[in-house]
Amino acid sequence: MGIGSFIRKQFIDVIEWDQQDDGVLMWRYPMQDNEIQNGAKLTVRDSQIAVFVNEGQVADVFSPGLHTLTTQTLPVLTNLKNWDKLFASPFKSDVFFFSTRLQLGCKWGTAQPITLRDKDFDMVRLRAFGMYSYQIEDAKAFYQEITGANPSYSNDQVEPQLRNLIVSNISSGIASSGIPFLDLAANQGVMGEQLKQTMTPLFARYGLKLDAFVVENISLPEDLQKAIDTRISMGMMGDLNKFTQYQVAASIPLAAQNEGGLAGIGAGMAAGFGMGQIMTGAIQNATQSAQQAPAPAQPVPAAAAPVDLVSRLSQLKALLDQGLITQVDFESTKADILKSLSN
Repeated sequence: MGIGSFIRKQFIDVIEWDQQDDGVLMWRYPMQDNEIQNGAKLTVRDSQIAVFVNEGQVADVFSPGLHTLTTQTLPVLTNLKNWDKLFASPFKSDVFFFSTRLQLGCKWGTAQPITLRDKDFDMVRLRAFGMYSYQIEDAKAFYQEITGANPSYSNDQVEPQLRNLIVSNISSGIASSGIPFLDLAANQGVMGEQLKQTMTPLFARYGLKLDAFVVENISLPEDLQKAIDTRISMGMMGDLNKFTQYQVAASIPLAAQNEGGLAGIGAGMAAGFGMGQIMTGAIQNATQSAQQAPAPAQPVPAAAAPVDLVSRLSQLKALLDQGLITQVDFESTKADILKSLSN
């Protein structure tokens, strides 16, 4: 190296990082052709860690404080360089600063539904989202696993990887919580703590400390939500047989208002009382008490009246007594039934 080149070379006496952007996680001190003066000062501010790297290998790590760079304070680098203990010459080494500030308000979420086993529904697909916070705890691991020798690295660069890490492991986290899906909404705090326990060792692999993990919302795909709503409605109905009977009985007055009224129904009854099995079951249950009373005398001779027609007339009378049909509908339908006896 010529004398001119030696003169142009500069020696660094002070190394520090005046961090302005909270979103920057790592920053490499610009060395270029400069060399660090033996005895130079290294300033590491609060919420920072400084790491010396020699040819891609992590050497010495410095916590916050003012440090004088000598062979005594750089033991690993001294060993890597094979320096003599009386070393007094400038040296070159990459210096990386890492921010240990808490990174708040980081969002996570499932872009697509994830499938989980559930003790109530067997299998469910759900979406979830929330927030988390983290900070660098092990700068050496973060350098080796994430940043490498990049000139800088921000939280915007690492967060996509962290979100994928969360989503890919959220299924096992929810499963290990043992909370049924229907109870998840009421236990989001418990679920968040369980997921934090699941994610903590995964973050630690990258030198990160997971500070908080919050579940803000859990939702189902629309088709599955409709199915659960239907199941909930069925549970609220109670006895489905009674509910069906009620629906059929309630529909009779509406049928009387339509064209033909119960006269049209009566024609069908005369031909076989064909109002369907549900209608028959509903009428039979609704008129059980009425059938226990003596049936009114019928104008049809007992010998000529089939037993089923007598039963139909009794059922029709019970509907009238309960106010489910009008007197006009009763008379019209009864006439059709009696008319069928002469056919």
